[in-house]
Amino acid sequence: MDRHLPTSRNFWVFGYGSLMWRPGFDFEERQPAWLYGYHRCLCVRSTVYRGTPEHPGLVMGLDRGGSARGIAFRIAPAQIAQTLAYLDEREQVTKVYCPKVFRVRLDDGRAVRAYTFVARHDHEQYAGKLTPDQAACYIAQGHGQMGSSLEYVENTCRHLQKIGISDLALKDVLRRARKMANPPRPPDPS
Repeated sequence: MDRHLPTSRNFWVFGYGSLMWRPGFDFEERQPAWLYGYHRCLCVRSTVYRGTPEHPGLVMGLDRGGSARGIAFRIAPAQIAQTLAYLDEREQVTKVYCPKVFRVRLDDGRAVRAYTFVARHDHEQYAGKLTPDQAACYIAQGHGQMGSSLEYVENTCRHLQKIGISDLALKDVLRRARKMANPPRPPDPS
């Protein structure tokens, strides 16, 4: 793992999925931020937290190209080791992500280096680019230790909207997944 980490006074973590609304660690500062060179996408089959091996769900990963808006969290020097241990335990259950440090731009104009996780293309859980219906199918079926994949995507959409991002493609996949998870009932014959 790349441990070329930012200096202890400026240790940041970049969240682009569930870390935005449920970081699970203490932080001193929270700022909306942009990461350039990678984009957020539904490209990781979840077999633990939001699905099972038999019925995988789908969660976010950072993949090459574009940009991603998310939340950057500044960690107190005394909390860095504990935060890293927590993040490794949470995000590295199946090793589908590769931890990296990237430069991100905070909304207040500062550029900082932040620790985050990138989807590994060589991992069996990497789903790559899916059609909206393929993604929706995984989302509709997935339910794991942390809840449903549908709930995960709903929370992601809600928190993206809070920071000023309206991801129309993600909303379309969510709409399709909701229909698949809750198909219309046939009329009662009586």
